[in-house]
Amino acid sequence: MSDAFSLPFKRLKPMSDPTDPKAHILNATRPRWPEALVWVIALSAFFLFPTQMPLLSQIAITGLFAVSLDLILGFAGIVSLGHAAFFGLGAYTAGLLGKHGWHEPISGLLLSGLLAGAVGTATSFLVLRGTDLTRIMVTVGVAAVLHEMANKMTWLTGGSDGLTEVVIAPIFGIWEFDIFGTVAYAYSLAVLAILMFLARRLIQAPLGLTLRGLRDNPTRLLAIGSPVKRRLIVVYTVSAAYAGIAGALLAQTTQFVSLDVLAFNRSAEVLLMVVLGGSGYLYGGLIGAVVLMVANRLLSDLTPEYWQFWIGGMFVILMLFARGGLLGLGKQVMERRR
Repeated sequence: MSDAFSLPFKRLKPMSDPTDPKAHILNATRPRWPEALVWVIALSAFFLFPTQMPLLSQIAITGLFAVSLDLILGFAGIVSLGHAAFFGLGAYTAGLLGKHGWHEPISGLLLSGLLAGAVGTATSFLVLRGTDLTRIMVTVGVAAVLHEMANKMTWLTGGSDGLTEVVIAPIFGIWEFDIFGTVAYAYSLAVLAILMFLARRLIQAPLGLTLRGLRDNPTRLLAIGSPVKRRLIVVYTVSAAYAGIAGALLAQTTQFVSLDVLAFNRSAEVLLMVVLGGSGYLYGGLIGAVVLMVANRLLSDLTPEYWQFWIGGMFVILMLFARGGLLGLGKQVMERRR
């Protein structure tokens, strides 16, 4: 290579060996500036919106729930309209623990995630059979069964009246949940950040790369002998555990659990959030949750009678001009500028 062509490359740092899997994973999991911007904005919300802490904590919890769905939808191609089953299971688990003497929040959060993950493993054999339509019907059926069980078992769940008298101890014995929602938002944001970091490592690991290959070309992946079913069960279990932790966060921060946590509209709404933000981008569900929940709040205040009309119009326009969601649209704009 001549000096005229080699000179610009002398300023670049040496790249890691592309054939080294460990180097590839470490390089892929390094944070980029758009991700850092997301967390800077989230932390700045403490000072910018001090009176909106309850809404912000709800956004963080719903964003985690959307990320859990994106793990199976965006990276494994599994469509679910009953993901609220795991969200509600985690919420009721944390609520029952808090009501019957287990008031420590961190361990309650972990137990809720473990139970939701175990149920996800048990139901994954049903969900992963058949076509996409079959999977949708099975997920809806699982959520409907759990919803009806929670409704009828009033001695345990409170039924339609909800689960009350949930008591949650201060976090690490120091930070007590207050009526302003400040501790709830900090707690939810910390859990979200930790689980987002773990999810990022997961999707950049060989498991995540295999799932993306399965989503794009399942026939080829089966032909090379990859353990497809086993890896789908793993990601479905992780997704269920994430949803269970999100539900447990809701129960702990509000200290109340209602049948709404298992309702069909919660599953449909979180699916819309993932589509709005961009499926398969990991941060798409989080961005979609922020945009949709803020839009719901603003539009319902501006036009209480017609706010759903504007929400529907936003989705129609997005599907016409940005089928990859908001992050997909941003990616297209950046590629065109380049």
